[in-house]
Amino acid sequence: MFKKNPIATAMMLSATATALVSISAQAENAATETADVERIEVTGSRINRTDMETASPVTVITADAIAKGGFNSVQEILAVQPTAAGMSLGASSNNGSGGKATVNLRGMGVQRTLVLLNGRRMVASGTGADSSVDLNTIPVSMIKSIEILKDGASAVYGSDAIAGVVNIITKKDYEGTEVSADLSSTDKGDGESGGFSILHGRELGNGNLVVGFQYSQRGEVIQSDRDFVPEGNSSFVPEGSLDGKVPDGEGGFNDREEGYDYTTSSYAQTPNDLYSLFASYNSEIASDTELSIDAMYTRRESNQQMAPQPANIDLDTDKLDDKYTDQFKDPDTGEVPDELNYRRRMTDAGPRIYGQETDTYRLSVALEGYLDNDDTWNMSATYGRNESKDVVENSIHAGNMEESIYNNQDDWFSGDEMDRDFLVDDGIIYTENNEGGNEQFTLAAGYSGISETDIGYAFGVESRFESGYYTPDEVTQAGESTAAQQDPTEGDYTVNSAYAEVSVPVTEQFAVEAATRYDRYSTFGGATTWKLGATYRFTEQFMIRSVAATGFRAPSVSELYAGNSGSFDYLADPWGHAQDAQILVNYTGDENLSPEESESFTFGAVWEITEGVSTTLDYWKFDITDAISRVDVQAKLNECAAGDQAACDAINITGDGRANDLDTLTSPLTNIGEQNTSGIDLNVSFNYDIFKVMLDTTYLLDFTQDDIDYTGKIDGNIGGYSELKSTLTLGAEFTEDFSVQYSAQYIQGMDGEYYGDAFSTDDVVYHNASSSYFLNDSWLVNGGVKNILDTEPEEVPGGNDMETVPSIYDVVGRTFFVSTSYKF
Repeated sequence: MFKKNPIATAMMLSATATALVSISAQAENAATETADVERIEVTGSRINRTDMETASPVTVITADAIAKGGFNSVQEILAVQPTAAGMSLGASSNNGSGGKATVNLRGMGVQRTLVLLNGRRMVASGTGADSSVDLNTIPVSMIKSIEILKDGASAVYGSDAIAGVVNIITKKDYEGTEVSADLSSTDKGDGESGGFSILHGRELGNGNLVVGFQYSQRGEVIQSDRDFVPEGNSSFVPEGSLDGKVPDGEGGFNDREEGYDYTTSSYAQTPNDLYSLFASYNSEIASDTELSIDAMYTRRESNQQMAPQPANIDLDTDKLDDKYTDQFKDPDTGEVPDELNYRRRMTDAGPRIYGQETDTYRLSVALEGYLDNDDTWNMSATYGRNESKDVVENSIHAGNMEESIYNNQDDWFSGDEMDRDFLVDDGIIYTENNEGGNEQFTLAAGYSGISETDIGYAFGVESRFESGYYTPDEVTQAGESTAAQQDPTEGDYTVNSAYAEVSVPVTEQFAVEAATRYDRYSTFGGATTWKLGATYRFTEQFMIRSVAATGFRAPSVSELYAGNSGSFDYLADPWGHAQDAQILVNYTGDENLSPEESESFTFGAVWEITEGVSTTLDYWKFDITDAISRVDVQAKLNECAAGDQAACDAINITGDGRANDLDTLTSPLTNIGEQNTSGIDLNVSFNYDIFKVMLDTTYLLDFTQDDIDYTGKIDGNIGGYSELKSTLTLGAEFTEDFSVQYSAQYIQGMDGEYYGDAFSTDDVVYHNASSSYFLNDSWLVNGGVKNILDTEPEEVPGGNDMETVPSIYDVVGRTFFVSTSYKF
């Protein structure tokens, strides 16, 4: 038995920063009630305990808060948290996302945030060998809560938990049936999205069975349909250009018109369809043993759409008619160049349509036993698999196109549109087909208990197998596509681990906790990590807490075994010769990569100021060495142009930096990276009568990567690192049936630089409101508006097709949503 003291109440209130209304009654009663409570495993610890009083800061988001916010995906929920920063993938990631959704805690990289489902790892997912979880695979309707651990946890969970942990808890022990539906649309009449789900639970044998199905659909938004999106101006024009000049088919040249506007074809919000089946079964198979089974399947069908393929082909002048080459004779020598560059925006073929079909499976079986002394043991087996097929329609076969140009010069150089049937018959238009997948299998066993002197302890072992592969289309592998060349990726590794943890109440006021873990990888060897934390309670109302820890991240399959993969990145040519902002960069992996190493430190206080008013304040600091990262190509370009030969060599620039020398740019993965970041998290909660107020704030003190200071900076490639992000939530329960909620999300302005010109973004505030009403005991209706004032995103020069950063700013605009659920 235990009695929650004010500190425990304050921690509970602060942890549920975004779930005001749903926890209010619980919070008010918790300070006065005494109850028998079962021991549970809290995110960030393996010790089964009876409360949330640990030294680690944790935020909890409830299912009720998710519904009131109008969130349709886990990614949407996490993206608005003040702790999110940098660059992540989501609904507005059109170029290169593969339809995937990710979370980036502290802006330290999506690969450094560990995602768990019910405390166990999820298989990496997406399209091909991957290093992070696709949050689309987790249906919102099955979520009971989301716990965000905001410090390093490698000593507890192993690799990847450097920046923190997102633990998604699903609904269990549910009885009855619930049917839900939701619908949303922008005020422009586009982006229509919706879905429905059914959840059923019942007693079965000595246990409880929960099964569910969810379908959700997200509609598209075209970039040019938003006023803030500037008109695109690509140098790849539909008429085609020969060394920058538009031929007229007669040996002369037409006046060059403005560049091609690619925003008319590209998505600002990408469409997808998600189908999910999930089930859980919990049963007491003996008086002291419980069986739990979780199963989940999600199919994602997603699309992105971009401007027609830009074709960039060097033509042999010996194979061209004199009437086209004579115009390029050197006036002094009379010689014609060996090659002429032909560029054409292939509007004749239509827009590039990227499509993905991904299937993600998960099955977890666990046994948990209880001994006479209340100690517990557990064993589990978890299997996950992700399979993907992705296509690119209206791809262009460069080799066939080059041959066709030589054979049909007057047609290609006429400035007129080519016949699509002709392009198909000549094998120029084709559909690119790629396949990939990931697999994970984990065996684990653990033991946890609390001694008669209240010393908590846990220890256990794990064994995990990871594999992944990606097979690009044969044309792409051969380098015959006008898109970038790619090589296959395939590899696997195993890791065996052992861990131990202890929590010691030294006095009634002072407690310490410690953990250590050893992981042995088949790829690089062993890694040992540790954690040391402490809490000190000065009074019943005031407590301080601190955690120091080490961490590591093992190189993933895709990082170890990735073949060369080209990407047309948004870069500024410091010499000013490149005609387009998208320049080819070749990305490479390295089998000899070592693990990243990290150190983290948090120090904070929990204070219940008065009844119903509490606050938490935490300082945090993370330092990563040997970071696995790619060279910042833009930074190296600038340094190379300034005369730094080492910078030129780092990205494989040859010669004097002329435009054609940029065709060989490389960005290899290395262990030379370094990342340092620190900041302060503040949470204030106020509960009085029917009113609930919550303020959740993150102040970034420092973010430095590879000696480049990104604090308060924004960039089209690395995302945004605002110094101050805050969310204010106001809620009121007017009756048991009716409640309203208002939230404001604040993002402080940032500075940036593009082509040597400095720019700044203004402060942005997004206003949101919603209300909930119970029509009767079974029927609930939610409705609201996101981005009430239709606040437009800030302009970020060089920031993808829309000249902004969609992972930071809302690019869709004012959106109305409504949802309903009925229980019976």
